[in-house]
Amino acid sequence: MSSSSISFSFFMFLNLVLTFSAEGVECLGMKPSCRTGNPIDDCWRCDPNWESNRKMLADCALGFGRNAVGGRDGEIYVVTVSGNDDPINPNPGTLRYAALQEEPLWIIFDHDMVISLKEELVINSYKTIDGRGFNIQIANGPCLAIYNVSNIIVHNVYIHDCIPAGNALVRDTPSHSGLRGRSDGDGISITGSRDVWIDHCTLANCNDGLIDAVYGSTAITISNNYMFQHNEVMLMGHSDDFVGDKNMQVTIAFNVFGEGLVQRMPRCRHGYFHIVNNIYTGWEMYAIGGSASPTINSQGNVTRHESEDEEEWKKWNWRSDGDLMLNGAFFTPSGEESPASYMKASSMVARPASFLTKYSPSAGAMNCQKGHHC
Repeated sequence: MSSSSISFSFFMFLNLVLTFSAEGVECLGMKPSCRTGNPIDDCWRCDPNWESNRKMLADCALGFGRNAVGGRDGEIYVVTVSGNDDPINPNPGTLRYAALQEEPLWIIFDHDMVISLKEELVINSYKTIDGRGFNIQIANGPCLAIYNVSNIIVHNVYIHDCIPAGNALVRDTPSHSGLRGRSDGDGISITGSRDVWIDHCTLANCNDGLIDAVYGSTAITISNNYMFQHNEVMLMGHSDDFVGDKNMQVTIAFNVFGEGLVQRMPRCRHGYFHIVNNIYTGWEMYAIGGSASPTINSQGNVTRHESEDEEEWKKWNWRSDGDLMLNGAFFTPSGEESPASYMKASSMVARPASFLTKYSPSAGAMNCQKGHHC
């Protein structure tokens, strides 16, 4: 088995068969109890009245993005129109119209929707996009841009087949529109932003990254997402030369990295990264990698250390704590044994890797029904 190319099935435990879909991850033949030991989900998913108590979700984030309140302190806005996207003069009732408003909004939907945007959806501060209750897809066009804002929650949306766009006028507030440059075709692009929480989304097959965070973004939690069929999954940090990412702090927790993924789960640069209790079902090149001396605290995952330049990565602070290695996965620690910098890369209490073998994981967009717990 080549050290530069590994492809294996991770979750090969007896009596546990997983099925992966756009709606998330379910265990065949088993109905999971509402409490699983996942502290984010256990905070809200047992409430059968979640539909009328939607905003309690904002108090359930953990990790570095735990202060992301989204639109908790604003009104609920109902999206009623899936098409008719106008990037310059958005129509009331559309997702774009709601996302660019100045005031906090908790954005929900009134029916199943596939939203195909003409340009990137630029989200203003203090917004929650909450797809619970319906099959909400953002697909087959440019996707989400979180650009120089704060307090964003994106929850229970299926984002796929995102493409580049730009060199066009796009409105980003009710009073301002401007020329946006060419986008990369990310599923979710986080640029110069803070207090961001991406939870229970399904992401696949975008032109560039599924979730990228760059240019000084920080205070981010990426949790309970299901990702599949993609090459460069997550990039954390703009470039080796951009030192503004040295204070980046990102938590990546309880995600399922599914079939058909190649690399960057994530790729980390400069900052502080807590990668905790994720499931990796396979990869073609590597799972976790990086450059530019990141501090990576990997706990309760299965991981593989990947870098072409051994002398370069030996300078990183990189440790594996309780990760479970199966079917040829390996990890090589580097840096000091107990550097103080790990305190900056610790954001929540990790469950042991054995926790992932005892409960059926629930990742990705969910089929939440009114009157029943999700």
